[in-house]
Amino acid sequence: MNSSRYNPGLKKSSLVQKENYRGLLSVMPVVLMELAACGYPIAVAIGRSFTNWDGLYKNDFIGLTNYIKILTGSEFRLLLRNSFVLLLSIPIQVFIGLVLAVILYEKIKGWKLFRMVYYLPSIISAVTVGYLFKILFSYTGPVNRILSLFLGSSFAFEWLGNGMTALLIILFCIVWSNIGWQVLIFFGGLSSIDTSVLESAMIDGAGWWQRLFHIILPILVRTIEYSFIMSMIYIFSGIFPLIETITRGGPGYETTTIDYMIYTKAFTNSRYGEACALAVILLIIILAITKLQMSAANKIADWEG
Repeated sequence: MNSSRYNPGLKKSSLVQKENYRGLLSVMPVVLMELAACGYPIAVAIGRSFTNWDGLYKNDFIGLTNYIKILTGSEFRLLLRNSFVLLLSIPIQVFIGLVLAVILYEKIKGWKLFRMVYYLPSIISAVTVGYLFKILFSYTGPVNRILSLFLGSSFAFEWLGNGMTALLIILFCIVWSNIGWQVLIFFGGLSSIDTSVLESAMIDGAGWWQRLFHIILPILVRTIEYSFIMSMIYIFSGIFPLIETITRGGPGYETTTIDYMIYTKAFTNSRYGEACALAVILLIIILAITKLQMSAANKIADWEG
């Protein structure tokens, strides 16, 4: 006797398993392509990180020497400091992007035009944005000219010659160029909110900021989590064009980030083994921070629930 005919739970379980298998098979081609495109290079980099590879012939196994040299060196702490300073741009751009998205969601006058204006910096190439900021903040650039005009020539400042101000300029550049992307992400998240929820809150007397912090933010926890994770990955691995065009990592290593140092070690100093080791360390940092962010988002979502 077929027991599944008289056991709806068992039949439902088998249907769920079939759906899971179908889902797995549907994504398998993409997974295999990702493994071929990303998994193999990562495996090679891990292997090369234990050698003194020069990119050509020299490829002697040296164990953990590259990792010890990197982690005990003073420059690595400076690279971490620079990267974590630039991470401060994430809450700034997320907050501004969320506020602008809510304003556009409420369809203020000319909201379609503003949506295009906010997104425009996101479609300009990073190299163009970098050169734009380099020109703006050069010693003879528009910023110093305006300061000299209103405050006197003594207020002209070498913005890119000072490590901290140069780093802050890069941070400002990151925020400006990514606001449009943040607005787009949050505008999509807001579109999934039932308008009756916000209308009920308005009828009950909730102000604009109250609706933002007590209604919109809890609903968009997952969207905010996605925004933080993608922005963090971008900060650690995607700002090379900005560093190269604005400061080239200078003065000294004051604005050099981990991804820029990987490029320097590999293609300037031909120390490919160290570059691979630094890339592996960067991968571990990104995975660790991503895990922390996902855990924090899960706790917030559970608390709100």
